[in-house]
Amino acid sequence: MPHTKSAPRCAALVGPYLSGKTTLLESLLFAAGAVSRKGSVRDGNTVGDSAPEAKARQMSVEVGLATAEYLGERWAFLDCPGSVELAHETRAALMVADVAVVVVEPIPEKALPLVPLFKFLDDNGIPHILFINKIDMLAGGEEARISEVMQAFQGVSSRPLVLRQVPIRDGETVTGHVDLVSERAWHYNPHAPSSLIPVPDTVVEREQSARQELLEALADFDDSLLEQLLEDVAPDKEQIYRLLTKDLASDLIVPVLVGSAEGDNGVRRLLKLLRHEGPDVAVAAARLGIEPEGMGVAQIFKNYLAAHAGKLGFARVWHGTITDGQTLGGERLSGLYRMQGTEQQKLTEAVAGDVVALGRLDKAASGDILSDKNGQKRSSLWPELPAPVFGLAISAENRNDEVKLPGAIQKLSEEDPSLCLDLNTDTSELVLWGQGDIHLQIAVDRLRGRYNIPVKTRPPQVPYKETIRKSTAHHARHKRQSGGHGQFADINVEIKPLPRGDGFTFTESVVGGTVPRQYIPAVEQGVRDYLPRGPLGFPMVDLTVNLSSGQFHPVDSSEMAFKTAARIAMSDGLPSCDPVLLEPILSVLISVPNEFTSKIQRIVSGRRGQILGFDAKPGFNGWDEVKCSIPQAEIHDLIVELRSTTQGVGTYTSSFDRLAELVGRLAEKAIDARKAALEDNGR
Repeated sequence: MPHTKSAPRCAALVGPYLSGKTTLLESLLFAAGAVSRKGSVRDGNTVGDSAPEAKARQMSVEVGLATAEYLGERWAFLDCPGSVELAHETRAALMVADVAVVVVEPIPEKALPLVPLFKFLDDNGIPHILFINKIDMLAGGEEARISEVMQAFQGVSSRPLVLRQVPIRDGETVTGHVDLVSERAWHYNPHAPSSLIPVPDTVVEREQSARQELLEALADFDDSLLEQLLEDVAPDKEQIYRLLTKDLASDLIVPVLVGSAEGDNGVRRLLKLLRHEGPDVAVAAARLGIEPEGMGVAQIFKNYLAAHAGKLGFARVWHGTITDGQTLGGERLSGLYRMQGTEQQKLTEAVAGDVVALGRLDKAASGDILSDKNGQKRSSLWPELPAPVFGLAISAENRNDEVKLPGAIQKLSEEDPSLCLDLNTDTSELVLWGQGDIHLQIAVDRLRGRYNIPVKTRPPQVPYKETIRKSTAHHARHKRQSGGHGQFADINVEIKPLPRGDGFTFTESVVGGTVPRQYIPAVEQGVRDYLPRGPLGFPMVDLTVNLSSGQFHPVDSSEMAFKTAARIAMSDGLPSCDPVLLEPILSVLISVPNEFTSKIQRIVSGRRGQILGFDAKPGFNGWDEVKCSIPQAEIHDLIVELRSTTQGVGTYTSSFDRLAELVGRLAEKAIDARKAALEDNGR
């Protein structure tokens, strides 16, 4: 098929954890001649997983960037994390890619984790190819097995999957494939280009059937081809290739290739498909609504704080030319690099289509569109950050590092904006929030490794409150004589419970000047000073205090004396008001495939929760949204259980709903823990 040389293009390698994306990247770079020797995830020497956190876990923890020249054209490959906890990294990379290569294993049972990924690709109109990796894992008869795999993946894709190759099997071993467009057969050679062979007789019938299915899928989007098929006219191969190219660019179909990245099988065919059928950079720019302006336009999709180069912004150049030293987004560009993992190649300029690292653009964030003409603006189409679902209270092991900790976390959040730090004023804890335990442990490792700040983590404390169930009237007197002016204040207060959610109110009904007006604010302040730590040790809510009367001394009375008397009144009076613990209850919305809905009911009830209703999840066929209320004390590891139950796809959102009374053994346990915490803090 004739081919016109293209501008630099970009492909994102995405897919579930352990599907082989990083190995495929190594194979692509090796096949294109960009590396002379393949690295191994096991040995920790791959281009994609060069970060120490990735090597330690043998998994991608951030987007890896590598570049290769293939048949005279430049390609940037984005190796994206497969962990659901790092999906925000993947989504940002996908937004700037021309095409996504979805890497999967040939296991029908692993189709479900693709649902959120396919949904994101289709919602954003991102062209994508399905690469069935580890094809040598196929067991049993080739015809039956590949159809089962295709059926399973089609069940989670809203776009038709179009098989492009039929595997060739020799006994139990997949030895090659037949291309359904060219109708040529290829024999796999380990770590070398495949050899052209005659189409085996055992595959002819299957190949003809699969080719007809391919043509019928294309005919759904082309009336001319449909007429040819109805009239039994065989379309020429050039026509088929044109339709495949057009439909891929329009995100109408999903071509499916097979191969084995470990053995370098089918990888060169993938490169050729990308070269001939992959969309041009202009298609992605139009998808994002980016218009040419000035000398050049680029968009940041990830920031990275490098040890020696400072802040680097990974960016796609959409239009024009970017040169080192020019003003971009209102800042002077200081360094322009092509990345090969962590290796940097300094450039003088980058052209439309390139994926490069921009040096020291301190104000630029992921999603920002930069130009020399209109400065910096935020893309309205950029995906929103996921809501945090897992938190850990964090503190420095060394007290001297406490002041440096927030600043270090701020730097981490520049790289990973889904991390957020929250100061819980009720528990006096710094809580680091993210997408799961692995996500936060990666951040902890970076704090230690990059910033030399070892930290301790623990589950966050629950911000319990307390209130009262009975009323009381209490008299309190503060009197002290120590020579000269003494201290004297005498008050009578009425303490009453309020309806849930009413907070705290202070009133006064003093008559006859028994408490001078200038001292009443001091009484209120003394009452408020007591509220952060009630009889049970927790902040107090939903009560009212009324100052009814009192006595004063013209010499010894003072604001301080009346504040002290108020605290005495609260301290002595509240224990007789039947104090009770209040725990926060969250409104929770759980999203899962409906095959797991019954299990979710057991999970919620096992966490003292209450199911409030079920609805179909909008935009997700066969998914449910479960509305429920769950105590905050039971929600810390909810996301862990949801994911382990639903093959990683279940998720939830939550918000504060109300406070509810907690009594019995659980209340006693919470009170004892609070006392121990206060003693440890010397309070």
